[in-house]
Amino acid sequence: MADTKKFVPLPPPYPHPAVASCSCKDLVMKNSPSRGRSYVSVATIDLWERLFDEGYKADVFINTDNGGIIYAHSYILAMASPVMRGMLKRATRHRHMKSIPISGVPHGAVRAFLRFLYSSCYDKEEMREFVLHLLVLSHVFAVPHLKRECEQKLEADFLTIDNIVDVFQLALLCDAPRLSLICHRRILQNFKAVSESEGWKAMKESHPTLEKELLESLIEEENSTKERIRKINEKKIYLQLYEAMEALVHIYRDGCRTIGPHDKDFKENQAPCSFAACKSLELLVRHFAGCKLRVPGGCNHCKRMWQLLELHSRICADPDNCRVPLCRNFKERISKQSKKDEVRWRILVEKISRTKGIAVAPFFQKQ
Repeated sequence: MADTKKFVPLPPPYPHPAVASCSCKDLVMKNSPSRGRSYVSVATIDLWERLFDEGYKADVFINTDNGGIIYAHSYILAMASPVMRGMLKRATRHRHMKSIPISGVPHGAVRAFLRFLYSSCYDKEEMREFVLHLLVLSHVFAVPHLKRECEQKLEADFLTIDNIVDVFQLALLCDAPRLSLICHRRILQNFKAVSESEGWKAMKESHPTLEKELLESLIEEENSTKERIRKINEKKIYLQLYEAMEALVHIYRDGCRTIGPHDKDFKENQAPCSFAACKSLELLVRHFAGCKLRVPGGCNHCKRMWQLLELHSRICADPDNCRVPLCRNFKERISKQSKKDEVRWRILVEKISRTKGIAVAPFFQKQ
C-alpha cells in the first residue's frame, strides 16, 4: 500500500485562465507584492455585469432624477464605497428594501457609476458622455480607482477649449491636484481662446474670485517668461564677452591670420581661426591702432576697446607677463577708481565667471 502511494502521478497543471478585455486597466491585470499576478476571466466579468443588469436578489434601490430607479445589492455597494456604507446604515426600508437617493446627475451617469462598482468596467461611450459626472460621483462616494480613471481620461483625451474651465473648477472641488494643474497650464497657454468660451463667461459670473486668480497667474506667467528671456539674453551677452576676452588674448599672445605680436611669423596659408569673436575683434583692434580720437570717450569703437581692455585686466591672473596692452596699467588704476565703478566692474566679472566658469579657463591662468 505504501509503494502504491509512492508512485501516484502528479496531477496535470490548471489550464491558463482567459484574460478579459476591458476598458479598465485595474480589472484585467492586478500586480501587487502581496497578491502577485492575478487575472479576471471574461466569464467572471459577465457574471457581475448580469448580476447588476438583472438585479437578482437586489435589496436596495437608488432613486435618481426624473423618477429613475436602479436596483442594486447593499453588500456590494457597502464594500465598494464607505460613503454608501454609511448611507445604507441610515437608509429607510420600503417593503424589505432600502432606498438611497443620488440626485444632481443624469440617470445614465448613476447607472454607469454603479456598474463600475460591480465589475470595475465601463463603456467607452458612457465614459466620454458622463466623465465629469463620474468624476464627481467617484469623489463624493470615495471610489479612488474610478476617480483616477476619470482623471486619466480627461488628461489624455477629453480636455477641450470649451470644457477646460469646467474641468478646472471640478478638479479644484474634487481634490484632483494633477488634473487642476494640467488645466491651469493649458488655460494659460490658450488664454485668448479659453477666455472667449462659454465656460469662462459662466465662471466670470459665478466665481469672479477664481477668474481674478487666473488673471493674476497669467500676469505672473508673462512676467516669468519675460524674466526668463531677459536672463537668456543676458547670458548670451556674458558669453560673448567671454569669447571676446579669449579672442583678445589669442590675438596679442599667439596672433591670428594677419594680426598679432610683432615677433609673430605669419604664413600665407594658415588654418581658419577657431575663435568666433576673432574676426570682429580684429577689425576693432585695427581701428583702435589707427584712430586719431583714441582717447576714452572720443570714439565709440575706441570706447568699446578701452572697456574690453579694462575688463581683461580685471580677469587676468598674471598681468606682469600678460601681452595684452595696458593690462598692468589698468590693474594699478583699480585702487584709484571710485567705489561705485569698482562695484559695477566686480559685478560684471562675477556674472561672466558664473556664466562660463572663466576662473579655470586656460587663457586667464598664470603662465
